[in-house]
Amino acid sequence: MIGSVRGTIIERSASGEVLVDVQGVGYRVLVPIGAIPALEPAATAFLFTHLHVRDDALLLYGFPTRDERDTFETLINTTGVGPKLALAMLSVHSPNGLRRALADDDLEAFTLVPGVGKRTAQRLMIELKARLDMPDLDLTGRGANPSSARVEVREALTGLGYSPEEVRDVLTQLPDDGAVEDLLRDALRLLASAR
Repeated sequence: MIGSVRGTIIERSASGEVLVDVQGVGYRVLVPIGAIPALEPAATAFLFTHLHVRDDALLLYGFPTRDERDTFETLINTTGVGPKLALAMLSVHSPNGLRRALADDDLEAFTLVPGVGKRTAQRLMIELKARLDMPDLDLTGRGANPSSARVEVREALTGLGYSPEEVRDVLTQLPDDGAVEDLLRDALRLLASAR
């Protein structure tokens, strides 16, 4: 099993794949979309990895943190969640973001993941509550529940007429916590620059 790779980034794609040169051997590694900006060509990178074995392929998944890899492995051991869906979930939510969504029973947070409808989200929430390590999260932050702040931002953007895809994309670029006003201002700025 390949547990990690350290090497030079040769190339990266917007779809979430990087080519890492490890002493002359190029490893194709699938990573969460949020990890791509930090993995610049010619830079040295270290990724915790999971090798997924299929009948027709060996796929290497990489993550900047051990927590992301451990969460990925928990997700793929959940009924109905394969590596592609698990990677999509970690592209939309950080591990702590997933834990917060579970703690708050935030069904809408799960439906932000491409390919996850309300029924699948309900099933995932039930299964993941039993599987994901749910330490006591400090959800109070700076006086407001960070997950609730993100929920309010999502609802505000939807109310302003932004599409679910636009809302999902901008939420992946926001921090996990902060005041509603600050997060909404940042989201609107990002949406304006994208148009």
